[in-house]
Amino acid sequence: MSSSIQRKRIRKSPADRRVEIVDAAAAVALTEGLECITLRRIGEQLDVRPGLISHYFPAAEDLVAEAFGTAASVELDALLPADRPDGTPTQHLARFFAHAMGEAYDDISRLWINARHLSRYRPLLRDRVGEQEAAWRGRLEGLVREGVERGEFRTDDPYVTSIQILVVLDGLGAHANTDTDNRPPAVTRMAVTTAERELGLPSGTLIRPGDEPGASPAGAPRSPGADDRPAAE
Repeated sequence: MSSSIQRKRIRKSPADRRVEIVDAAAAVALTEGLECITLRRIGEQLDVRPGLISHYFPAAEDLVAEAFGTAASVELDALLPADRPDGTPTQHLARFFAHAMGEAYDDISRLWINARHLSRYRPLLRDRVGEQEAAWRGRLEGLVREGVERGEFRTDDPYVTSIQILVVLDGLGAHANTDTDNRPPAVTRMAVTTAERELGLPSGTLIRPGDEPGASPAGAPRSPGADDRPAAE
């Protein structure tokens, strides 16, 4: 009698399979670039036929847009959760900067550079970039408004202040592909300095103890597909 036992193949639900495909594509986007997302490449990643991928995403462009949206959303939820745990707006904003200034944030910075460049030629991706920009802006603005309401922040226009902070972060992120080892701490801290100035906070308020400019904070966000990362939805 043969001792080998044939495993029963478990069929995944359409919803679970779609999440698996998008999650794999988001991981490829973060590590290799959006240009590397093809039906064949994701099929190889999941060890399935490209035809299965095309069943859920007939065009690679659809998957590229979905992958970017998923990766950006996961990172946003890690940096600025919609349902924040206990803590003050000042503490939550300091946590945001501690994560966004570290090396762990470089992958998502590169992804934004990649997406904005490609979106010039890809309408679906351009729409998704716009949606994510609005989501990040809205999440940060909500935190700033809460801080103003509690008397922690002072700004006449939380919307404009949020854009100023994100523009500085985007500017710093634009150099994620170049050597940042010799970047002066004053430059690394530009987003924090901008936030403290625009929110009427004393210098150093948004730097948590132990967080050095440019350092990778413990527990910083990681790319989709990591063991401790929530699954894409």
